[in-house]
Amino acid sequence: MKFTCLSEGKGYHFPPCHIVNICGFRVLIDCPLDLSALAVFSPLPTVISNLFDEKTSNDGGQCSSNSESVRQEVAESFDSKSLIQAEPWYKTVKSLQLWSVHSLDVVLISSPTGMLGLPFLTRNKDFRAKIYATEAASRLGELLMEDLVSMHMEFRQFYGPEEFGCPQWMAWEKLELLPMALKDIVLGSEGTELCGWMSIYSAADIKGCMEKVQSVKYAEEACYNGSLTIKALSSGLEIGACNWNILSPRGSISYLSGSVFASTTATGFDYKALKGSDILLYSDFTDCNDVDSEKNNFPLATGGCSYSSDIGSCSETIIESWIDSSEYTREMETVSSICSCALETISDGGSVLIAIGRPGVMLQLLEDMSLSLDSSNLKVPIYLVSSVAEELLAFSNIIPECLSSQRQERFYSKPGPLFTHVQLSNEKKLLVSPAIHSSKFLTSWQEPCIVFCPHWSLRLGPVVHLLQRWCQDPNSLLLMEEGYDINLAFLPFKPMSMKYGLCSFISGMKLRKVIPLLKILQPKHVLVPESLRPHISCCNPNFSVCYFSENETVIMPKLKSYADMDIAMDSDSKEKEEQYIAKLKGELLVEQGKHRLVLENKLVLSLQVKGRVDLDSLLTALQKMGMKVTAEHAQSTDGPENVSIVYISEPKEALIEITPTRTMISVADETTSSLVSEAVGFLGRAHEVKRRFTRIF
Repeated sequence: MKFTCLSEGKGYHFPPCHIVNICGFRVLIDCPLDLSALAVFSPLPTVISNLFDEKTSNDGGQCSSNSESVRQEVAESFDSKSLIQAEPWYKTVKSLQLWSVHSLDVVLISSPTGMLGLPFLTRNKDFRAKIYATEAASRLGELLMEDLVSMHMEFRQFYGPEEFGCPQWMAWEKLELLPMALKDIVLGSEGTELCGWMSIYSAADIKGCMEKVQSVKYAEEACYNGSLTIKALSSGLEIGACNWNILSPRGSISYLSGSVFASTTATGFDYKALKGSDILLYSDFTDCNDVDSEKNNFPLATGGCSYSSDIGSCSETIIESWIDSSEYTREMETVSSICSCALETISDGGSVLIAIGRPGVMLQLLEDMSLSLDSSNLKVPIYLVSSVAEELLAFSNIIPECLSSQRQERFYSKPGPLFTHVQLSNEKKLLVSPAIHSSKFLTSWQEPCIVFCPHWSLRLGPVVHLLQRWCQDPNSLLLMEEGYDINLAFLPFKPMSMKYGLCSFISGMKLRKVIPLLKILQPKHVLVPESLRPHISCCNPNFSVCYFSENETVIMPKLKSYADMDIAMDSDSKEKEEQYIAKLKGELLVEQGKHRLVLENKLVLSLQVKGRVDLDSLLTALQKMGMKVTAEHAQSTDGPENVSIVYISEPKEALIEITPTRTMISVADETTSSLVSEAVGFLGRAHEVKRRFTRIF
């Protein structure tokens, strides 16, 4: 097995991307987009004349000579005019462009955000891979892609038809004039990431992509090409998010992505199904970013249990303590804190703009926000503005199997909507609109209010217009996730008087839980990020560990001791008269259209050759090959004919039985089989026998 990390990712919105070679099949795990890179582009302004003034000024500067004075002036005046004022392109995983699309056999999607870059692959005529995703991840990913295309069309309407070939902002002389902060995003630290930028796909590309996706339920087995059995297992990170288990002829492989033991909305982490894997690919980079803050608490001791090789005896206690403690409580505290800040802002007469892109978190916030408003007797409208808002809300009420145990219990004890947004809409407390310029939105608009809308990059969609409206209001509040360059995100809206709050949501396991979990799962081999080497090595794990870095290929050892033997499927009727029978015990596999017989090394290979072989000549030939042989005569158990038996003791054991009608050769060692074949070749009618003998071996 070969494993290549194409991208370490940047958290929930840009998950890692890997390629795994299993039994000759190339498996791509996730195909995301780095939408945080949209920060290098300027959003569309509400005042068109201002844009033309800024564009003229900025273009004039960029069209000047490449003198050092111009470069220094641009570097010192890093403001909204420094942003790229053109139709945005989208940053894909750069290393993925170096792989042939035709070489991919399987694509596994671990979360809705992990499929945002798929249409760039599937629109290629050479793409032939099978795509697997959970039903929820597939549908939510489709909605996210459709919303992205819808928001982008505003740029297309403003800038006109797409330019043919590379856009002007990609010209090297203009890239050289970008401030260093923008240049690092566009080109990467090594200046090699420009090839990863792509123009937006179309609605037709999304439709073609989704036609290639096979949806699976949690724990449902899917078979690929008769060789790989693939199963999705809940990770708890988000609605529809999953880990993957792959069963191949060479062993079982588990892919562990960002996982959460207890979620407020999604199904919990199904860790038990990952136990006992031959290889476990650990790809949760969340803890890698928290190494410094977590190192004093690593590893964690719970309930008096020490994490020794005997950890299995208290594994259930450890897991239950994790589920009942920090993660669920922390998530609810974050939601509660957001609601408190929103209520305080509303009380001061300001409005609240919430740019949070996680579907599960958004649904939880909608529910808790309405309850907080009711308890405080505040009567303000809640708006949800998105081109796919209605589809998202409708879908959230038909997926009980993908939701947390608390919501499932509520649903089965009292059947009804899984979330309260249905009731809120009926009571006119929640107003859903596809766009801010729709008549429904404009006629119902009132302030102060609470608005949920994409996009968290602050470059696309309704959030740009609302932020431009409220950025000078010191009483209003912007809520968004942590993990982004705030100065760069706010650059087009400065000077900014609006308050803002950064929210931190769980995106994976903490470092202190990694080693205990791996010891509970008890895999034979583990692949972990290189940044965890000091922490893994100091804990003396009872499994072998390999470390991987971005853009490096790791080769794992073979998991099973098998001897492979190709079998030629002969259909020539003329040769059927001279068939030679081999009694073999093993596993017959079909790999990419080829038949392969997998044999255990200890089994004896037996060949039956038609016709009698002269005993004395055979003994002489074997002795010339340096073999130690003895012979004896016996009577066949099948009839009256005599049998001559030749025992070979050196260099390896073998047995030859000679009768008047056939010769049976049994040998376990490949080298010995070659010597026997050569010895038989000295006999009178050996050339035909030798050809067939060596063909099989």
